[in-house]
Amino acid sequence: MMRKIIEIDDELCDGCGICIPNCVEGALKIIDGKARMISDLFCDGLGACLGHCPRGAIRVIEREAEPYDEWRVMERIVRGGAGLIRNHLEHMEAHGEIGYAKIARDYLALHGIPDPTGERPEPVRPAGAPAFSGCPGAASIRLARRDAASRGEDAATRGETPPGAASGNEAFPGGGPRAETALTEAARAASVRASEARSELGAWPVQLHLVNPDAPAFRGAHVLLAADCSAYAAGNFHSRYLAGKALAIACPKLDSGLESYREKLTALFRDAASVTVLMMEVPCCGGLLGLAMKARERAGSTLPISVAVLNVRGEEISRRTVL
Repeated sequence: MMRKIIEIDDELCDGCGICIPNCVEGALKIIDGKARMISDLFCDGLGACLGHCPRGAIRVIEREAEPYDEWRVMERIVRGGAGLIRNHLEHMEAHGEIGYAKIARDYLALHGIPDPTGERPEPVRPAGAPAFSGCPGAASIRLARRDAASRGEDAATRGETPPGAASGNEAFPGGGPRAETALTEAARAASVRASEARSELGAWPVQLHLVNPDAPAFRGAHVLLAADCSAYAAGNFHSRYLAGKALAIACPKLDSGLESYREKLTALFRDAASVTVLMMEVPCCGGLLGLAMKARERAGSTLPISVAVLNVRGEEISRRTVL
């Protein structure tokens, strides 16, 4: 993605190291006598290090770079103690990066680390509550699955009139067998519609860049790692593939930062009850299985991987288990 990120002029840099402690995200290190940025993932592009370089060797440019990863930055920052955490949070807020500050506080809350600024983290909101004002992918949310569609299905299953449907006596004032048949057919049709329409998504976010492997939804879960086009191809994606599973989606061809994907999947493998990879028949989609297999190896896991392949019409054309 295109974003602002720092650039260091090797000719001007004399390796004095003054910039290092001023990059609270830990993106800079002295290597071979020069300041180097060790990873795009850790540079927020806000330029806190710029004013501390006596030779003017650092500037902010805009270029293709991996997305900044606040969650991984916090993994490094908490090791420095309360002072560094406070500095980082105040740095984010001073630049109006409220979404990143929210992610940082979510990290502190999840790991039981006090917020040195005294802010109290927002509780995770239940489904249906007003959305918070920060980044939509910042907080892990468990979703209740008792919606209007499922209530309609329950009514149909019990033989009651589904919400919004006319009763047999209203449709056929004379009552009798025709009314009973009409009610039965209406109930059956409502049941089919409700079953087809019901979402089985149990947690948010789902994009692998945003997924937190430590979130409660992934602890001991049956994990579905799905190509992000699979849900568009398969009309029965929710009922056949997603039901009862914790979802993460990715595209091995178009997504950047695949190394961070491998790290997150490695963490998921250490605690998963099962892993299913759902991918498309196109050759590039095989990279999704490759990511999962590499993560399993890193995790030292022997968990089998169930692999399902869809064609572009959404039909399952193969299923196998990779041991």
